[in-house]
Amino acid sequence: MSDLPTLPVTFRPGRTRVVLLTSGVVIFAVITLVALLLDQLSPGEKLSFVFTGAILFGVLATLARVKVVAAEDGVTVVNIASRRHLEWAEILHVNLRPGDPWVFLNLSDGTSLPALGIQPGIAKERAIADARTLRALAEARSTRDLP
Repeated sequence: MSDLPTLPVTFRPGRTRVVLLTSGVVIFAVITLVALLLDQLSPGEKLSFVFTGAILFGVLATLARVKVVAAEDGVTVVNIASRRHLEWAEILHVNLRPGDPWVFLNLSDGTSLPALGIQPGIAKERAIADARTLRALAEARSTRDLP
C-alpha cells in the first residue's frame, strides 16, 4: 500500500494531551499562587500547597503520556502505567468500535491490549483515521513475512 505512512509513526490523542497538560499547568499555577497569597500560612503549609499542585500536575502529565509507536520492528504501546512492545505478527486485529473509549489490539496469545494512544474522546475523526492507519500497517506488516 503506497498510502501507508513512513515508519516510525507515533499516534497520540493530541487534543486530549493539550487539555491535560494545560490543565495541569493552570492547576499548579493557581494552587501555588493561592499558597503565596495566603499570609496566614506557615512556610511548611505553603510548601505543602505547592507540593500538592506538583502532584496534580504529575498525575495529569502521566495521563497525557499515552501513545502508540509503529516502527519497522513492531508496535510499542505506552499506556498510563505500562509499556509493551509487540511484534507485528502478534497483532491479529486493530479494533475501534462505536462506543469504545480507545483502540483495542487483538493479540495472537488470545488477549486484547488497550492502546490508549488512539482514543476518540474529543477528536473522533482523528482517532478513526489513526485506527485505520494502524490497522492497515498491521495487516501489511504481519502478512509481509508469510510465504
